[in-house]
Amino acid sequence: MYNNILDIKGIKVGQIEDIEGLTGCTVVICEEGAVCGVDVRGSAPGTRETDLLDPINMVQKVHAVVLSGGSAFGLESTCGVSRYLEEHNIGFDVGVAKVPIVAGAVLFDLVVGDPKSRPDIEMGYKACEVANDKELKQGNFGAGCGATVGKVKGAEYCMKGGIGSYSIKLDNGLVVAALVAVNAFGDVYENGKVIAGVLNNEKNKVLNTYDLMKNGVNSGGFNIDNTTIGIVATNAKLTKAECKKISQMSHNGYAKAIFPIHTPHDGDTIFTIATGEVESDVTLLGSIATEVVEKSIINAIKNAKSIDNIPSYEEINLK
Repeated sequence: MYNNILDIKGIKVGQIEDIEGLTGCTVVICEEGAVCGVDVRGSAPGTRETDLLDPINMVQKVHAVVLSGGSAFGLESTCGVSRYLEEHNIGFDVGVAKVPIVAGAVLFDLVVGDPKSRPDIEMGYKACEVANDKELKQGNFGAGCGATVGKVKGAEYCMKGGIGSYSIKLDNGLVVAALVAVNAFGDVYENGKVIAGVLNNEKNKVLNTYDLMKNGVNSGGFNIDNTTIGIVATNAKLTKAECKKISQMSHNGYAKAIFPIHTPHDGDTIFTIATGEVESDVTLLGSIATEVVEKSIINAIKNAKSIDNIPSYEEINLK
């Protein structure tokens, strides 16, 4: 076990980042296709192919899911993924061509690094080229490169977010995993304690966003878009409707680890992909998915490194 999303057989992950522009993209490839559902809870989403994932619509499987920085500009990276998959004969067979089904979501990281640096077609393509099933880097990689958390006082007092993953395997062979790019308006919690979020004026101590909000503090933070985006993956046999339900339940993992969450300034989105190997119960799956999402968020924070005057968990908590 890798203890991350690569524990799901048939999945590859590729990540590319611009460490100067502070943005990047992460692609999860399912060459054989995976049944997919999605649930969007935040009010500022940027997505691709989410309508197709409605259980009433025809296509059942996706071939890739992309998590990207760059706000709406970052959706361009999904086109690079589509081009790569077509060149490798991966996609939905329509007779005259194979059309890759690529879903995706973006987060807002334009306030860090270079706002003109955005994940594009080339970056999406390169992420596919480096995709593998052996190694997954967490923290400042892929879509987590420019991710931050705790922005109620504005970008100047936020902390570093990132990308994280976690998995659980049961004795019956069921595996459930998550991969989450954490870029939240709110703070990140572990066991009820804030571990990353809004900083004090000296930038050496983590405060509490909710407490600050109740005291009238909102100096710029309400005007910054954010968004935490993630993927739950499992080897269970699921329908599109069941995948959507797992995505809905998985948002409980967001709520356990991030607060405030699902705000008007977050486009919080979770995709669920299922490779169809093991029979399982949706209630059990959704409960496990909640746990792996929560722990993926915590892993993202604990693996993040300080950048561009934005402190990390390590810098603030482990001095």
